[in-house]
Amino acid sequence: MAIRFTSPPEQICILRLSALGDISHTLPIVRTLQRHWPQTKITWVIGKLEHQLVCDIPDIEFIIFDKNQGLGAYRDLRRNMRKRRFDVLLHMQMSIRASLASLLIPAEIRLGFDKQRAKDLQWLFTNRRIAYKPEQHVIDSFFGFTEALGIPEHVLEWDIPIPDEAREYAAGTLDPERKALIISPCSSMSYRNWSAEGYAAVADYAADTHGLQVILCGGPSAIEREYGRRIGELCSHRPLDLIGQTGIKQLVALLAQAELLIAPDSGPAHLATAVGTPVIGLYAATNPDRARPYLSADLVVNKYPEAIRDQYGKSVAELPWGTRARAASAMARIRPEDVIAKLDQHLSTRPNVKRQDISKDEQVFE
Repeated sequence: MAIRFTSPPEQICILRLSALGDISHTLPIVRTLQRHWPQTKITWVIGKLEHQLVCDIPDIEFIIFDKNQGLGAYRDLRRNMRKRRFDVLLHMQMSIRASLASLLIPAEIRLGFDKQRAKDLQWLFTNRRIAYKPEQHVIDSFFGFTEALGIPEHVLEWDIPIPDEAREYAAGTLDPERKALIISPCSSMSYRNWSAEGYAAVADYAADTHGLQVILCGGPSAIEREYGRRIGELCSHRPLDLIGQTGIKQLVALLAQAELLIAPDSGPAHLATAVGTPVIGLYAATNPDRARPYLSADLVVNKYPEAIRDQYGKSVAELPWGTRARAASAMARIRPEDVIAKLDQHLSTRPNVKRQDISKDEQVFE
């Protein structure tokens, strides 16, 4: 049953610390709150890295919880919460770290996930829970929080600010005469990663057949840098390797001006969605119905049912929602021709518009 208010709450606190993809998923919930209750003050407790993505969104107070400080992060949060009181806490992260942090946030209504989905005993740290709905995409499950507050509307908007300097960086990096294909090859979980050989085959096809500028993006980790090096070595047309060289806002700016992204289940796939760029999502280890790029269902390469059957001997329907296929053979089920087919499908339906002809403020949602 929805929580009823006789007047809009004065202050709402959102607790969602990480990760970049889920921070992106949280933004439509924030936009929904802002549209429905424009006078309500919103405070967001967020991770230090993730704060870089949303720090310049107006009309939101951000409180950084830096997990690298250990107990110091809790002390800082306690200090920030002195003499504060929220009408509602939206406890939107299922982890012990987040639940312990939630104890330091004074709120009358402490809204969390339903018992069926509340991992790590999150339900013990809340006094109200969203309605259970089975087999939802992560974004749809997040909308359960606004629905529980009596807001049926879903505002599917992100509006991540992109600074001028980040736009200028992207404009100076991308070839104005060619459409850009960005490949973000790695996830934070290695079992979700496709092969360097597969990416190289697709990159060469994109350059040869469609004349695309191919760019590699990713974080500074050793495995991501090695992926970039290996893909470059395997390609006949060496991509521009920016792995480990872009800040979060620069990455968002590149994604906003690109024609397309290819990525496994990872943060960049959801950031691209947030700025209106279509995504060819590579899914075998995780269920795309739960975690795909939200606006690119038609471009998902889905080998998840086969990978689940191979690892567990059961169908997707016979296993708990969100079961992962962690076997090394899972992502190997994706073939270059599967990805190329999605690339051709997308480009066959898009007008041949040069990147320079698109306004910096235009966002096209499929």
